[in-house]
Amino acid sequence: MTTIAGRTRDLTASRAPFVHATVVRAQDPTSARPGDDAVILPDGTIEGFVGGMCAENSVRAAALDALRDGNALLLRVLPDSAPAFPDTPGARVVVNPCHSGGALEIFLRPVLPVPVLGLVGDTPISAAVATLAAFLDFEVATSGDFSGATAVVVAGLGKGEQDAIRAALDAGVGHIALVASHKRGAAVLDELTLTDAERARVRTPAGLEIGARSPQEIALSIMAEVVRALRVDGLSSSPAAPVALPQQAVDPVCGMTVLVGPDTPHVRIDGTDHWFCCPGCLDRHVAA
Repeated sequence: MTTIAGRTRDLTASRAPFVHATVVRAQDPTSARPGDDAVILPDGTIEGFVGGMCAENSVRAAALDALRDGNALLLRVLPDSAPAFPDTPGARVVVNPCHSGGALEIFLRPVLPVPVLGLVGDTPISAAVATLAAFLDFEVATSGDFSGATAVVVAGLGKGEQDAIRAALDAGVGHIALVASHKRGAAVLDELTLTDAERARVRTPAGLEIGARSPQEIALSIMAEVVRALRVDGLSSSPAAPVALPQQAVDPVCGMTVLVGPDTPHVRIDGTDHWFCCPGCLDRHVAA
């Protein structure tokens, strides 16, 4: 039987996005205990245990929000009459009317695929870029297949540059760094007869202007520009694998956020769809 730790390793190795949820505090009566954990997949599937049905509904919804923005989250699941529980600034508080009476704090950590850096060239600069990119937790790809790459660095210094740039553009890479002088870089791009939109995706000379001289310094300037594109300019860290998340709805009876799926209790009244956290809320809504 695969443990949650083993499952997280498998998902990470396969570059699949997920959220790792860990119970960090539990107040009786509750079925979960500190240390219980689970993984939540983009379709809302939970593998592991972090609480009963009501807690799971809240965890699913919060986990998908964490996948959307990539930020870790502390979720506090409290009953209607929440007993004394230490304040936690910045936490998300969810009140579950169907909760058995206890309280939970669950830490949700999104785990997204590391960005891929395509690298072209067999030069001291390309070797320095590979070393620094690995240190920065990029996956370095030298196969020439740029599908899914966040950025591509072309450091062949005259060898295979045009083919690599064309392949990266065709793969949809948003940041292509060509290591060349202003004059030679412009000449390479002119020969490719690029559209304005394509040319805007190629940076040459590659890197930020820091007065770099050695291969290591040039690599630093190149990777600094890539990181800025990711953190400031909004470059996608996983352009070929967007996370498709399921629809969410609010239970009209208890106010809980639920994921819309084939197994979600549902009723259509006067042309309007309603989804519920459990059959009990559905029955109360229909009766009313």
